[in-house]
Amino acid sequence: MNRIARALYRTAASTRQNLGLSVQSVRSMATETVNGIPVEVVNPEGAKRVIVTKNLPGDRWKQILASAGCRVEISQSPETILDNATIVKLIGNSCDGVIGQLTEDWGSELFEALKKAGGRAFSNYAVGYNNVVVPEATARGIPVGNTPGVLTETTAELAAALTFAAARRVVEGDSFMRAEKYKGWLPTLFVGNLLQGKTVGIIGAGRIGTAYARMMVEGHKMNLVYYDPYENKFLEEYVKDYSKLVQSKGGDEITVTRCGTVEEVLKMSDVVSLHCNLDENTKHLINEEKLNMMKSNAVLVNAARGPVIDEVALVAHLKKNPEFRVGLDVFEDEPLMKPGLKECENAVIVPHIASATQWTRSGMATLAASNVAALLQDYPVWNKPDVLGFVDGPFESIPKAAPSIVNAKELNLKMS
Repeated sequence: MNRIARALYRTAASTRQNLGLSVQSVRSMATETVNGIPVEVVNPEGAKRVIVTKNLPGDRWKQILASAGCRVEISQSPETILDNATIVKLIGNSCDGVIGQLTEDWGSELFEALKKAGGRAFSNYAVGYNNVVVPEATARGIPVGNTPGVLTETTAELAAALTFAAARRVVEGDSFMRAEKYKGWLPTLFVGNLLQGKTVGIIGAGRIGTAYARMMVEGHKMNLVYYDPYENKFLEEYVKDYSKLVQSKGGDEITVTRCGTVEEVLKMSDVVSLHCNLDENTKHLINEEKLNMMKSNAVLVNAARGPVIDEVALVAHLKKNPEFRVGLDVFEDEPLMKPGLKECENAVIVPHIASATQWTRSGMATLAASNVAALLQDYPVWNKPDVLGFVDGPFESIPKAAPSIVNAKELNLKMS
């Protein structure tokens, strides 16, 4: 059992002891139906009704809600993505809070249903909230939570995995082997790109972009160029200091440059990884014109938001440029792909799994539950970037606050 596993085991054991909860009590206590929809019920005696639209990993999040006196009803609908009508049925006539998914359309219809049911809390099970029309929630006095702070390294690792899978043609090779086409070693078989010492470009130098940049710089001595509206002094100083260390051991200088435009990054980079937010300025940021600016054998990676890339233009570019490669975790019309993408062998495509590690997905559930539980107990909003105190450590040490409420200021919520 590794260190993290031991810590989680101790945390779970401590929690059960402190709350008087057995392992069984944080699992399903009953199976019922709500307006014809099957739900798994945790803490049936709870006075506050909280709906969770999908099963979530881990138990800590259930313990948090149960200890706040919540009756937790977890949808067991077989549908992968719930439509608004189903969610309205789940909310019913009385509902205190909801934990929803990034695949759901949380706008006026759902927030009105939640408000009419007496709802006082909503949390998205995601750090992003493009699926949430926050002003509609604010207009009805409903706080909106999200789950930042536990996805940084996990998402960056997946972006790095996509980078090398694309550059070294890993998926093509895997398919080749499974089809039993391998007859022996050949000098020209699946020749890809060496990235050591090349140039990596990032668009969006926030936490995830910075973590990815560090992985590529530290692990592969890549020079860094980046575009962000704000200068990332930490990242620049970090790369410069790391370069001094490498040079002191006989290695080459590693450079870092903040570019004034996205176009500069695209033209200079052997790899471009997207880590920007999705808004009206970044939708189709990477279009036909921008793709044509990139090197013909470049690698493009997107683990941010699908619509940042014009997927139709990308498919056309992949077909015209067989040495150009892409790694995608997200898609413009998710879960659908634009016609032709799945046939492109120079595309590595995975189903939105950037946050899919047990620690991160469980941590996201814990943060979402902490948001709802805190709001229903009239706790203040956490006012610090570090949220690991909610995720790790003894249950009794969890801060009495909501980890992240995106419209806290607009609602004049008390800060911790």
